[in-house]
Amino acid sequence: MNIAIIFAGGSGQRMNTRSKPKQFLDVHGKPVIIYTLEIFQEHKDIDGIVLVCIESWIEYTKKLINKYNLTKVLDVIPGGKSGQESIFLGLKTAYEKYDKESIVLIHDGVRPLINDGVITNCLDCVKQNGNAITISPAIETIFRKSEDGTVGDIFKRSDCELAKAPQCFYLKDIYNAHIRSQKENKCDFIDSASMMQYYGNKLYTVEGPAENIKITTPSDFYIFRAIMDARENLQILGF
Repeated sequence: MNIAIIFAGGSGQRMNTRSKPKQFLDVHGKPVIIYTLEIFQEHKDIDGIVLVCIESWIEYTKKLINKYNLTKVLDVIPGGKSGQESIFLGLKTAYEKYDKESIVLIHDGVRPLINDGVITNCLDCVKQNGNAITISPAIETIFRKSEDGTVGDIFKRSDCELAKAPQCFYLKDIYNAHIRSQKENKCDFIDSASMMQYYGNKLYTVEGPAENIKITTPSDFYIFRAIMDARENLQILGF
């Protein structure tokens, strides 16, 4: 099986929204999380979706899933106290219910601008190499921050890439890494890639579109809305 584990457990504090978490904000009458889920729903090789959600929003989410006929959503479960814990809960659900040899694609619910080709390339990369980390090239200068506030080492832009999502692994491998991290009380991994690298795994990359942004701030939301406006206008014009 190929299972997408979608993490939509954030409260969106940096979005400064009072009425809804960022994943439920509407663009063209459709919540951001639905745009994300539909990409996996419509991919021919995705067999199921496990959605990790804010507990108080689960019933609302289930109504959306029914409304948009997202038949591949197999489970909607509450998240944990941290991103790492929430991802583990999604993995645990998959591990207990589905084939342990499955490929899992761990993805942010507020990263709705991936495409069908990225998912296909990630699945192929996992089958060939054991994992796949979606990236995009760095387009701005990156340097190491010094403690005294000065610019430290400056890295060649051509040598740098930005880690994005989905991040994909065999279910048994990433699940066992989480179990090991819990036994060692290591709860500060920034993402799945950093955890797997820490435990000695060589990671392989798949390049995704530059617009594969994570909607974290109001400016991210407006960029997403502008992209969707442009796509709609092109459809109206017949392109």
